[in-house]
Amino acid sequence: MEKIHALGRRKKSIARLFLTKGKAEININSKTFKEYFPTAVSQFKLLQPLTLTNNLDQFNININVVGGGVNGQVEAIRLALSRALCLINEENRKILKPKGLLTRDSRNVERKKYGRKKARKKFQFSKR
Repeated sequence: MEKIHALGRRKKSIARLFLTKGKAEININSKTFKEYFPTAVSQFKLLQPLTLTNNLDQFNININVVGGGVNGQVEAIRLALSRALCLINEENRKILKPKGLLTRDSRNVERKKYGRKKARKKFQFSKR
């Protein structure tokens, strides 16, 4: 097995993932994943595709992620990892698809409109 490349996006975050056979090292922007995402919720979301497919200790994963916030980055990485696992073994698709891990969440922030404070918020209206 050579190096597998996958891409994941969420809001403004873009994650590029490179997966090779190895001893379960996960590096994000040249840091370990526990340093990059210190919270338990983020770590759970990141490892979710690997735990569901029982591949937690089989691959070295290098990830470059840019843009967005913490949650957007984690979910972009999760999508890229799910796509990479489906490229390795087509049986993984049957496990990940019902959990919604292969669906790209297309929601983005609505743009600000002119003449308003924010996208939908208006200035206070005074009748008199």
